[in-house]
Amino acid sequence: MKVYYDDKVDAVYIQLNSDTPEGVVEIKEGVNLDFLPDGRISGIEILDASKKIDLKTLLTYTIDEEFVSSLAHL
Repeated sequence: MKVYYDDKVDAVYIQLNSDTPEGVVEIKEGVNLDFLPDGRISGIEILDASKKIDLKTLLTYTIDEEFVSSLAHL
């Protein structure tokens, strides 16, 4: 998963995989889902993003202790 933010147009795109979407459905004004031919969601676009979500929490990540512990066993 990759998250992109374009501050010039205030849009967020959450790319769930690298496959090319076949279609898009607007589920709410300014919120679009990209779909693959098999019906899976491949991306989420949010327009006027700063008005709809807290960008600080979206563009951060957390690595939990269990994940870190699993790396020690590699």
